[in-house]
Amino acid sequence: MNIIDKLKEKILKGTILEKEEILSLLNEPLDKLCIAADEIRKHFCRDFFDMCTIINGKSGQCSENCKYCAQSLHFKTSVEEYSLLDSQAIFNYAKYNEEKGVLRYSIVTSGKRLSQNDLKTLCKAYRLINENLNISLCASHGLLSYDDFVKLKEAGVTRYHNNLETSRNFFPNICTTHSYDEKISTIKAAQKAGLEVCSGGILGLGETIEDRIDMALEIRNLGIKSIPVNILNPIKGTPLENNKILSNAEIKLTVAIFRFIIPYGAIRLAGGRGLLEDKGKSLFKSGANATITGDMLTTAGISINDDFNTIKELNYKVAKLWYML
Repeated sequence: MNIIDKLKEKILKGTILEKEEILSLLNEPLDKLCIAADEIRKHFCRDFFDMCTIINGKSGQCSENCKYCAQSLHFKTSVEEYSLLDSQAIFNYAKYNEEKGVLRYSIVTSGKRLSQNDLKTLCKAYRLINENLNISLCASHGLLSYDDFVKLKEAGVTRYHNNLETSRNFFPNICTTHSYDEKISTIKAAQKAGLEVCSGGILGLGETIEDRIDMALEIRNLGIKSIPVNILNPIKGTPLENNKILSNAEIKLTVAIFRFIIPYGAIRLAGGRGLLEDKGKSLFKSGANATITGDMLTTAGISINDDFNTIKELNYKVAKLWYML
């Protein structure tokens, strides 16, 4: 039995792979690795496909210096800047997405963390959505406290998003205004408050494949089941504007490896999917089984209708994966 099939069988029997085992897959044939990753996905998650969407609730003027981000005040980009949207605008977009069949709606705001006034405004918006619509709520508001998370949960939020972005080792090359440990503490505080957590990273920051593996292992150790995979879309004016866009093969390898590391999760294609020739279709046959649909924060995305057509073509069923875990 070859190494791919051997490790696949271990996973199907319920064994979690160690880092050394995962590293041994890197030089194996990519097509066989992707087929095995898809088989693992099908075993643990069946043909359910998780779909969410986001709204950029507050844009620009961020105090943090994340080198990939157009919203940082440290860099001169052409990003549109605006303060927090009002509750009705946020509600209207949630209603639009619910009517389209999207399962989950996330409000994302720029900045290290929300002010208490903005948190109060957003809790009002979350309550309005929760009381009038049937769409699940996710929040992404930076490095909040446990008490803040309790308020979000009481307002109807069920999941909090906070990306690790990359490995602990590589993170200081990307951001110095907050630490990896602050991110971990935020995730644990959200979990303590009873929220699910969504956390992943960005491919193409200059990291190695081992950095990506280390990030995925950290995510697994935190018990996270929703893992967004972003592909860097270099933005003019940021320090990473000249980074080379990753090849499809490298992205497929990473997604397949992530499935071997987190066999039961929603591996969610997120920002940068529009850079791919097939808009991610081949990745949905290589271990990925979820996506963020519609426009991203500062770049164009893929329409909800196009995504539903792709999902149907691949014989997936749109459903929340957590119901079967």
